[in-house]
Amino acid sequence: MTPPQIDEARALDHLMDLLAIEGLSGREGKVAAAVRQKLLRAGCEPWIGHDDANERIPGHYEVGNLIVDLPGTRPGPRRLFMGHMDTVPLCRGAVPVRRNGRIEAEGDTALGGDNRTSIGALVTMVETLLAQEAPHPPTTVLMTVGEEVGLWGARTVELDRLGNPEMGFNIDSGAPHVLIVGATGADRWQVDVHGKSSHAGVHPEHGISAALIASRAVADVAAKGFFGKIELPAGSGTSNIGRMAGGEASNQVTDHVFVSGESRSHDKAFLARITAAWRDAFEQAARSVTSSGGQCGRVDFRAETDYEAFEMPKDSPPVELAAERVRAVLGMEAEYLVANGGLDANYLNAKGLPTVTLGAGQHNPHTVDEYVDVQEYVDGCRTIAAIAAA
Repeated sequence: MTPPQIDEARALDHLMDLLAIEGLSGREGKVAAAVRQKLLRAGCEPWIGHDDANERIPGHYEVGNLIVDLPGTRPGPRRLFMGHMDTVPLCRGAVPVRRNGRIEAEGDTALGGDNRTSIGALVTMVETLLAQEAPHPPTTVLMTVGEEVGLWGARTVELDRLGNPEMGFNIDSGAPHVLIVGATGADRWQVDVHGKSSHAGVHPEHGISAALIASRAVADVAAKGFFGKIELPAGSGTSNIGRMAGGEASNQVTDHVFVSGESRSHDKAFLARITAAWRDAFEQAARSVTSSGGQCGRVDFRAETDYEAFEMPKDSPPVELAAERVRAVLGMEAEYLVANGGLDANYLNAKGLPTVTLGAGQHNPHTVDEYVDVQEYVDGCRTIAAIAAA
C-alpha cells in the first residue's frame, strides 16, 4: 500500500511550537494543553482525555497521561503509539532555533528534543490519518508524564484504559531506521549513614564519622569493580552515586550522610549483585569506623527495582511491522539495538504489551549539545504514519 504523505512543513511547525514550551517532569500541563489544541483542530474532540496517573504518582503532578482513542476505519488489532511529554531540568528556558539542517537550543540549555520529537511526530501522525482519511485499525496514542524521573506515566498506566492494544510503538530515540528492541533494567537505592557527633577539634575520637563510613564504602565498591562501567567475569552493568549530602560544620564530626544512587544491568541476577555490593560495602564500612568507646556506625540501606530489563525477538509483530515500514518508506534495512537506558517501553513490555522503540531525530539528550536532525525527524514522522496505516 502507498503510505500516507505527511505535510513536512506542518510537522516541523508542530515540533518548533512544542520545543518552545517548558514542561519538566510533573509540570507537563502547558505541553498537554498545546497538544490538545492541535488535536482538537485535527478533529479529535470525541477521543481525547487524561487518565488519573497524576493522582497515583508520588509528588505533585499537574496532569495525568494524555490519551487519544482513535476508532478504526478498518478491522484489526489495536495499536499503541506513545512518547513522553516531560523534559529534564537542563531544558528549562530553551529557545529552539534552526541552523544547517538541525534544531538547536540558543544559549546554554538542553533543547528538549528528548522527547518533544515524539510528541510532534504523534500529532503529525494523527493529523495525517484524519486529514487524508487513511485506513487504519483502532489506534491509541499515549503521551506520558514523568518519564525522566522514573518512567512514572508508563509505570502507572493501565492497559484497559488504552483499549488493550496488541502491539506498541514508542518514539524516543534518534535515527528512525534503528529499532530499539531491548533496554537495561535498573535499581534505585538510598542509604542513610549514621555516625556520632563530637567536637572535631577537642575530642574527634569520641565521634563516629558518617563521612568516613560513606567514603570507605565508595572506595570499597570501586576497588571491587562495581562502580561506573562494570565489566566483570560474572556480568556487566553500571552503577553511580547521584547525590551525597551531610554535615553541618567543619568542627563537628559528621553524624549523618545521605547517599543515593543507581545500579543498571541487562541481567536481572547481576543487577541484584551490583546493588548487593553497595549494600555490603556500606554495612561493612559502618562496622569498621568506631569511637574510642568501641561504638560503631550504622546504615539504613533501601533499594527498589526502578524498571526491569527486556529484549524482544526480532520476529515479534511490532518489530517485524516497523522493520517492513522502514524498508518501504526509507528504502533501507532496519538496524536493531539493545539500549543501556530505561524507556517507557520497559514498563509496557513488563505489562505484557510488546513495544518497540523508534527514533525521530533526537541526539545528545540531557546535554547542552542536544539537537534534532531535521531530516531524521521528517523521516521519523513519515515512518510512524506509515506504521499506523499499514
